[in-house]
Amino acid sequence: MKRQSIALTTSLLLSAGNVVALDLAMPAGARLTVERATPVDSFDAPIGAFSGEGVPFRVLEGAVNRRAWRIGTAGLTVLQVMAPLREQIEAQGFTIAFECAATACGGFDFRFGIEVLPGPNMYVNIGSYRYLTAFRGPEDNPTEAITVLASVTSDSAYVQVIEAVTGLLSAVPDTPEAAVPDPVERPGGTPVPGTFRLLEDGFVILRDLDFRSGTSELGAGPYPSLDRLAEVLASNLDLRVALVGHTDTVGALDPNIALSRQRAQAVRTRLIDDYGVDPARLDAEGMGYLSPVASNQTAEGRNENRRVEAIVLNSE
Repeated sequence: MKRQSIALTTSLLLSAGNVVALDLAMPAGARLTVERATPVDSFDAPIGAFSGEGVPFRVLEGAVNRRAWRIGTAGLTVLQVMAPLREQIEAQGFTIAFECAATACGGFDFRFGIEVLPGPNMYVNIGSYRYLTAFRGPEDNPTEAITVLASVTSDSAYVQVIEAVTGLLSAVPDTPEAAVPDPVERPGGTPVPGTFRLLEDGFVILRDLDFRSGTSELGAGPYPSLDRLAEVLASNLDLRVALVGHTDTVGALDPNIALSRQRAQAVRTRLIDDYGVDPARLDAEGMGYLSPVASNQTAEGRNENRRVEAIVLNSE
């Protein structure tokens, strides 16, 4: 498998200067999708699979660098992606402390019990992923940790690398005041629930989505609800769903139906473009204000009624 060299240089913006911690060569076609480097942070490095009590961690405090790549190559196995990275990590003096694959890791519970960069930058196929944790330094008090999460779909692969270096704490740099964002509408007004019951209930409200007020422009995210919906679809290849938009009663019916359908279509497009979902498995419709879940006589009720739902069409 042809590979290209991608330097994992952790530019951690420390007062003492940049820290070059590790270089890895990624497969050809790899594209960096996100990088988050923080000079003062903590990271929970998994050291075991999920159990009834959760995922066991070793906590490191210091400088943390988080990166993810998308590899636009079809036909890779998850071991083909992970094995060369593991070899390079060991060659640079790290000791593998923990490694697991999909079901042995704990499947869905492990994936949602660890730190994962949000989609669409990182995607985890629950049925096909591997995880690795390695340390460098004294066994009882390591100074560096690196974790690798690799996952594959039918047409691409994703890799997440998180690196933590202890003893490099520095003052947090001044942060300029953030610009005030444009108003957004958050259908349902609440984060995605901890339990994603699409298969159990036959539908789920995607409550964490946001749209620019009065438009069908879906914000950049991240949206955990879309991460979970894509994972359910990837794990149930015979499943088809309808995305259905809803509005409050402000305005006439026809424009509201059009707006709700456009919002559902925007969600469908996001799932196709960023998660690789087959378009044939997704319908998009709009109901306008014809199917409320709360009273439209209050601001709170109108906020609940502005939403997009995913509804199971069939599982055969």
